[in-house]
Amino acid sequence: MKGILFSEFIVLVEDTFGLEMCQEMLDLNDNEGNYTSVGSYDHKELIKLIMTLSKLTNIPVEELQEVYGAAVFNQLYQSMPSLEGQSNTTFDFIKSVENYIHIEVKKLYPNANPPRFNFISSSETELVMDYISVRCLSHVCFGLIKGCAAHFKEEIEIKMHAINSDNTHVRFHLAHL
Repeated sequence: MKGILFSEFIVLVEDTFGLEMCQEMLDLNDNEGNYTSVGSYDHKELIKLIMTLSKLTNIPVEELQEVYGAAVFNQLYQSMPSLEGQSNTTFDFIKSVENYIHIEVKKLYPNANPPRFNFISSSETELVMDYISVRCLSHVCFGLIKGCAAHFKEEIEIKMHAINSDNTHVRFHLAHL
């Protein structure tokens, strides 16, 4: 998993909960928090940090993942300047993730294993897609979709349900309000 996701999580924790909370979260994981945006790290480290933060704050893991996903969207978007002007709507952008962004990521990082999106149906007002990832971070994806909708200034209802018990396959139903 790319380091930008880790470094942005650390910044979010510092900004939201304070430096002391961030340091306690890192200390409880014997983690120095030294992530570079271009480095690659085991996604399990991020999951452990989120789980520890959940215990420290009494905020559910899923909620923390969603807040993080929404917060990190703009950083990820800005990290790929070639995206500017390519999409004008949330649905168009989400469709470009599988057919453009993930392909570009694999070119830059041949060992990358980005999640897959399978599009079930699409119209002007609704999008149904499956999110498939061994990382089980579907709530981060939920937050990324929220962040995307905010970026395009659209109100979208997002529903998700697990297709399998380990959340490696989740279906999202998106609808314009």
